[in-house]
Amino acid sequence: MNSNFADRLIEEGTRKNSVLVVGLDPDIRYFPDFILEGIDSSSDESIAEAIYACNTIIIDAVADHVIAVKPQLAYYEVYGSYGIQALEKTIRYARSKGLIVINDAKRGDIGSTSAAYARAFLGNGAMSGDMVTVNPFLGSDGYMPFIEAAQENHKGLFLLLKTSNPSSYEIQDLKLENGDLLYYKLAEEIEKLASQTVGVHDYSFIGAVVGATYPAEAKQIRTKLPHSIFLVPGFGIQGGQPEDLREFFDDNGHGAVISSSRGVIYSYMNRTTEWKKITLPEMISCITEAASTAKDQINVVRFNNVPI
Repeated sequence: MNSNFADRLIEEGTRKNSVLVVGLDPDIRYFPDFILEGIDSSSDESIAEAIYACNTIIIDAVADHVIAVKPQLAYYEVYGSYGIQALEKTIRYARSKGLIVINDAKRGDIGSTSAAYARAFLGNGAMSGDMVTVNPFLGSDGYMPFIEAAQENHKGLFLLLKTSNPSSYEIQDLKLENGDLLYYKLAEEIEKLASQTVGVHDYSFIGAVVGATYPAEAKQIRTKLPHSIFLVPGFGIQGGQPEDLREFFDDNGHGAVISSSRGVIYSYMNRTTEWKKITLPEMISCITEAASTAKDQINVVRFNNVPI
């Protein structure tokens, strides 16, 4: 096992020729009828069973083209304990297919509470993944327990920095007294820790979330965070285009993993107005093709092979 999780991310990306991450954001409104057959829509337990069934289909379809899956926890927590059980089973299934699991939890608190969150998501429990997204805006006593747990358990984390949502500027772009932007200051604080925890590929297990919708900002952030791998959401439906991704990678095509959720897992919805009636083979074919296409689009940019 690599002691620095950044090394595992990079080496998996090389082995699979992919840095694509697929989000697992289950919304039963977008499930084909065959998955919902016999499901009681008033029962959290029944819905959770459908979510797990859908996730296994998606994981099977994308496994050859992605390095990780990223469950968004809100979609599971909304169904209470049954949703969490679906998440735990999904994590086990993804690992059985050799995939890295990034829990998109965006957790953050202080002191013992933050340490408990860190144990939950970066420990050895059923809900623990390999990496987790963390909200750092409570300060260092909020994110240090995650860093300590990740280092102890040979896992990783991504600290929210410049997120892909349109209103991120309202807080993240606030100008400080010295003229710096808030997220620049946070990047400097992250780099102090990342530079001390690099692996053999010169990257740290302490990563950052930087949205695909902000390529110009990413170029500036990279100068401040040369040792952090970026988790890049916003590619695809949220507006991030392949050509926007150039600034996220180093000269070796390392330094970022690119996340796509709805554009892959619900790709069949763009094929036909009768998508509710598609069959299992048709669903698998659509998702596999979408993942393969996204991987190839990213690779063209990260290796600068040909113009987009």
